[in-house]
Amino acid sequence: MKRRDFIQQTSATAALVTIGGLGLQSFSTVEKVSKITILHTNDVHSHIDTFGPEDARNANMGGVARRASLIESIRGENPNTLLLDAGDIFQGTPYFNYYGGELEFKLMSKLKYDAATIGNHDFDNDINGLYAQLPHAKFQFISSNYDFSNTVMNTHVKPYKIFNKSGIKIGVFGLGIELNGLVDPAMYKETKYLDPIEITQDMTRVLKNEEKCDLIICLSHLGYDYKTNPDKISDLKLAAATKDIDLIIGGHTHSFLPKPTVVKNNEGKNMLVNQVGCYGINLGRIDFYFDSDKTKSANGTSIIV
Repeated sequence: MKRRDFIQQTSATAALVTIGGLGLQSFSTVEKVSKITILHTNDVHSHIDTFGPEDARNANMGGVARRASLIESIRGENPNTLLLDAGDIFQGTPYFNYYGGELEFKLMSKLKYDAATIGNHDFDNDINGLYAQLPHAKFQFISSNYDFSNTVMNTHVKPYKIFNKSGIKIGVFGLGIELNGLVDPAMYKETKYLDPIEITQDMTRVLKNEEKCDLIICLSHLGYDYKTNPDKISDLKLAAATKDIDLIIGGHTHSFLPKPTVVKNNEGKNMLVNQVGCYGINLGRIDFYFDSDKTKSANGTSIIV
């Protein structure tokens, strides 16, 4: 695969890449091309309001109202759109301290998020606090490597969810970071952490071979990369060690990627890893294109809110 030039757009950077060794050059000009748009956030950390003009780093950026307008505009352009979040919804402003996550979940529901995974800070009011806010979330929580079977969250979190858009079957599974050493065990109680690589191998087998998904997405809160701790599992390591994922949407490390990273999986095929920083400052957008034979390619952007 030859990397195309990255195209500078207004408040965004885009990259046209082939996925799985296939690309837009294979599309006939007379064939119908289906377009699936994936929008995503991570590590919003209870930032509801736009940053004020006096903020030293993020002046006049972010805010749920602005994000809602942007999402509405994109959905108007392409109704075949999914909106996903990669965790750490909670903790960071007085809104969480006062409402305990209720406001965050209600607003995400109004924005019509389709699914989210669970970050370490989502346990900050302990697992019972997370459970108490679930009635306010009108979207699905997805995590395949947190075993909640002996907790109040049992049956409330699915390992994966399948969406159908314009004849394209999309499988989304979730991964969380190891909580031991990061979160007080009293907060997550009997939640068990399972190996992300082993779980991913199971999930991709189920989604590709059994569920026959055309597009497989991993919602990850593992972290983008750990250069000072190369043994620690990260999105880049997961991508290189597994197969059949098309896109990893990441979180945890607050990595502001100007464009998605193209990674070779363990079969030497291309897949994407993306993360859009934190605090709702950016909205990630990945457009996947499918021809009549389900050949696919992708165009990724990071949009400043």
